Amino acid sequence: MAIIMFDFRPGPEVSTAERWQQLTEAADALTQGERDPVANMANVAALLWEFLPDLNWAGFYRMIAEGDARELVLGPFIGRPACIRIALGRGVCGTAAQSGETQLVEDVHQFPGHIPCDAASRSELVVPVLRGGAVIAVIDLDSPLPARFDDEDAKGLKRLAELLSARI
Repeated sequence: MAIIMFDFRPGPEVSTAERWQQLTEAADALTQGERDPVANMANVAALLWEFLPDLNWAGFYRMIAEGDARELVLGPFIGRPACIRIALGRGVCGTAAQSGETQLVEDVHQFPGHIPCDAASRSELVVPVLRGGAVIAVIDLDSPLPARFDDEDAKGLKRLAELLSARI
């Protein structure tokens, strides 16, 4: 069995839009045909870390249902240890999961109910992953820089979430 090595890196001077295009293409190549959702989330977390500067956390929270209760549970990520379970409607991730809407937060300290898993985080971008209109996970990016993320980042992460909806 041959081992295939991947070296996905954006060029040094690419625009934000081109960076997201390259990242999504790399994610497509890595996850296409792979049925294991954990493997796919792990590889995509690594790609996010590799492609996006100024992050201190990148990864997934998965929607888990136990009986009638639903909550987010930590999935594959890169960064400091994180909160394991997040209630719907709590913090940036829980708000994204409950509303099904992207959360672009310039200053997490100003976000009502922010959960400070890493005190170094200053800004956050969370995009829900939807399948059949239901949230199955969220992709979470944190940065130690205030206002690190913009609308172009939100659009790029949303396109990535759409690609992954059938692969995680």
